[in-house]
Amino acid sequence: MAPPSSWWGSEDQRGTPVVVKMDNPYSLVEIDGPGMPASDKKARGKNAKQFTWVLLLRAHRAVGCVAWMAAGFWGVLGAVNRRVRRSRDADDEPDAEASGRGRVMLRFLRAFLLLSLAMLALETVAHLKGWQFPQHLPGNLQELEEQLQRLPEQLQHLPENLRHLPEHLRVPERQEIQGWLHRAYVAWLEFRVDYIAWAIQKLSTFCILLFMVQSVDRIVQCLACFWIKIRGIKPRIPASGNKPRRGRKSAAADVENGDADDDAEGYFPMVLVQMPMCNEKEVYETSISHVCQIDWPRDRLLIQVLDDSDDQVCQMLIKAEVTKWSQRGVNIIYRHRLSRTGYKAGNLKSAMSCDYVKDYEFVAIFDADFQPNPDFLKLTVPHFKGNPELGLVQARWSFVNKDENLLTRLQNINLCFHFEVEQQVNGVYLNFFGFNGTAGVWRIKALEDSGGWMERTTVEDMDIAVRAHLNGWKFIFLNDVKVLCELPESYEAYRKQQHRWHSGPMQLFRLCLPAVFKSKIPFWKKANLVMLFFLLRKLVLPFYSFTLFCVILPLTMFVPEAELPIWVICYIPVLLSILNILPAPKSFPFIIPYLLFENTMSVTKFNAMVSGLFQLGSSYEWIVTKKAGRTSSASDILSLAEETHVPARPAAKLVRGVSEGGLQEWGKLREQEAAEWANKEDAAAALAAAPATPKKSSKANKKPNRIFKKELALAFLLLTAATRSLLSAQGLHFYFLLFQGVTFLAVGLDLIGEQVS
Repeated sequence: MAPPSSWWGSEDQRGTPVVVKMDNPYSLVEIDGPGMPASDKKARGKNAKQFTWVLLLRAHRAVGCVAWMAAGFWGVLGAVNRRVRRSRDADDEPDAEASGRGRVMLRFLRAFLLLSLAMLALETVAHLKGWQFPQHLPGNLQELEEQLQRLPEQLQHLPENLRHLPEHLRVPERQEIQGWLHRAYVAWLEFRVDYIAWAIQKLSTFCILLFMVQSVDRIVQCLACFWIKIRGIKPRIPASGNKPRRGRKSAAADVENGDADDDAEGYFPMVLVQMPMCNEKEVYETSISHVCQIDWPRDRLLIQVLDDSDDQVCQMLIKAEVTKWSQRGVNIIYRHRLSRTGYKAGNLKSAMSCDYVKDYEFVAIFDADFQPNPDFLKLTVPHFKGNPELGLVQARWSFVNKDENLLTRLQNINLCFHFEVEQQVNGVYLNFFGFNGTAGVWRIKALEDSGGWMERTTVEDMDIAVRAHLNGWKFIFLNDVKVLCELPESYEAYRKQQHRWHSGPMQLFRLCLPAVFKSKIPFWKKANLVMLFFLLRKLVLPFYSFTLFCVILPLTMFVPEAELPIWVICYIPVLLSILNILPAPKSFPFIIPYLLFENTMSVTKFNAMVSGLFQLGSSYEWIVTKKAGRTSSASDILSLAEETHVPARPAAKLVRGVSEGGLQEWGKLREQEAAEWANKEDAAAALAAAPATPKKSSKANKKPNRIFKKELALAFLLLTAATRSLLSAQGLHFYFLLFQGVTFLAVGLDLIGEQVS
């Protein structure tokens, strides 16, 4: 036999020779012809060396890329570690996660995450080894078992010399051929088909049913709001001797045309204004200054500043502000409790027990961050005239910091829908809605008839509203009368606020359910209160949102026999998000972040709902929502006036408090002292000691970001499920899980409240 010829010899070549060009990027150039001349042997050798160098350079580039990725991953781990340490240092206040309920929830999520990682590893090995089967697993498993059972018979058909093996050799058993990992995977397939898939499918069907019922309720509310807009149905200030009217003119329109002044001329009842606050030195000054400038006869108006602060500096500042306005002739008093018993409800109850309260007919309530316009009482109190059944007039909220960051933009979408649709529709058609706790005027007789303020829940506003409704009192919501206030700018503050807002209603539901059935209101009102107000909107919504999108959807990636329909994951949620965003059309670009963020908040809402329903300890926690001290500018007041179609008063009339100005004056005095000491060595130290005017977005006073463990656990869980969906080629499920996991990750790392410019 002739020896094989070398590839660079003169023999005929089989294939196409190549030449390596050391250009950037490196390339291989084909050379036409069956072979090359013998004179190019050295060139061929050189090309082979060049090809080796190309491979080495590419390997070097690959190693560099891997090293860069490893360094980046290590940097991310270091950043997370530093964030965790800062988070622990910043945990000065008690959190729900420190309670038993929070630990149980976190342990459940961690166990779920570890199980999903184990399943992902098993599914990945099965995919690489070709153990994947179609989703109709029962039949395929049966065929597999039959093939394994026929394996010994097939071995009998081997040739004679193979059937009679030596004594030290034997035919392997079926279990040995399969391997323990394959047997474990087949057992997992059988178990998930027989037990897990059935349970998940039943639970998902139940959640989809609740989801559809809640969607129908949301669509009906939007249609009712649309009808109100078309027909112009709004509460109007009643004429003298007549009952309240509902027509195409609102209270603001009446003021603009002068009808309100004619109808309510000389109608200035005694009004008590209450301002509960607690350690809120960022906002007390602005709120007090706005309330003290309300246009109402001074002899018929009394302002109570109800301070529950335990910070002595804050007490002194609030008391000084009250003294300043009292010296200007405003009828204002300062009350301070030594103990915060009952929180806000206890504060209001204590204030209502004063002897002089019996001389007043109405009470208006403003929280510490609310900034009412001077004509607030003239737009709200006249609705009570000639309407003895009216117990509450509620105004709408407007926000001074709705464009501060992404978190405030998303909150604005939610609250705009709450006021524009939910409260307006319920106020027009049912004369009942949940009192918002502030920016409202109560008839004092309605409060007393309903039992007054009670300290049994953390939602004292909803509690008094439900009891007043059961006693037959009616409510009016004025969508055109707006009061400026402030939204929480950090996720930590917003999370605590939402926990209180969703645990309190379930706590109240347990307490007031017997009273609902014993009340004398019509049966349809009882059904609306129990089925819609409490169960559907307070219990069902957080339950199905968390269960469907944070539990069932990731499970279906590991149990593909129980698959969620596409319309449940995508179409219906997008439709509902569009409906939610209609009252705030300028926020339409944020529809996708809004949808993802609402699913993210379902963890906190579900957690709060469970704690309130089962009377856990965290349902009684009351943590004051932190404020940043945003104030309304002249542009805010003018834009608010344009929206309500009310002639804007000169912005200069709104006098701001002196706290900020006092700091400025103090800074100027210190600067003057430093200038006098210019020849001394400590002049620089004096200037450094001078406090500068506080800036709203100062990074020096910015609190370190926290780590939210439950959100992070769910982020990794959803990202693990998204990775598993790649093995099943589920495109839409993958993208939804990916974006939802990234949203949970951003929220868990406290990045959602970063300031935007």
